[in-house]
Amino acid sequence: MKLDGNTILVTGGGSGIGQALAWQFADRGNTVIVAGRTEASLAKTVADRPGMHTQVLDVADGASVDAAIDRLRRDFPQINMLIHAGGVMERQELGSGGTLATAEQVVNINLLGTMRICEGVIPLLDGKSDAVICTMSSGLAFVPLPATPAYSASKAGVHSYSVSLRHRLQGRIEVIEIAPPAVQTGLTPGQESRAGYMPLDDYIAETMANFEQVPTPPENLVQRVLPLRHAERDGKVADMLQALGRL
Repeated sequence: MKLDGNTILVTGGGSGIGQALAWQFADRGNTVIVAGRTEASLAKTVADRPGMHTQVLDVADGASVDAAIDRLRRDFPQINMLIHAGGVMERQELGSGGTLATAEQVVNINLLGTMRICEGVIPLLDGKSDAVICTMSSGLAFVPLPATPAYSASKAGVHSYSVSLRHRLQGRIEVIEIAPPAVQTGLTPGQESRAGYMPLDDYIAETMANFEQVPTPPENLVQRVLPLRHAERDGKVADMLQALGRL
């Protein structure tokens, strides 16, 4: 994975991990288009940062994805990378006060949204040198948080889709799955300062160090997510579920 001289679409670029990664790549000399649902938050991301651009995008809406792809094709024909960091999490979910409508929204954005944007971008990246797609799952893709079954299932789906996509695109487009642990971001209310969660700056620093490895690992995993990633291999799933069930 080449870390400079790219043209990169970063979804979820208005806040959290997406915003932080967008800044990191912009600072390394890449052209970065940050995408998200809210123009105001995107404007804050790119303020006083040359080489950054905005694109309003709702990955839950096929028409919005199509419009964004058309604009990329027209205005950024050199695009060779996607970092798909957009997603949602609801703590009031199935079994904890939420409804199937909530679950549908979570799955639509996190899983189907990943498929919509990746499938839309593939024709733009195909044939480009150093072409990369980065998906974003979660440590909860490997051991679910019982209080958020739809979120956990959606991220497990992203993991499975990423494995399939990597096989399908081998030799054409590199596919890297980013699987964060619990990070201090605005994903859920109060999470920015929640005790026990990984500070965002620390997470980004370790994630970028993983990107710098040669060759780039197919899964970008910081140390704090490894117990979840390897729980099944290590026979720790039941223990992990007990611990997560208390959250």
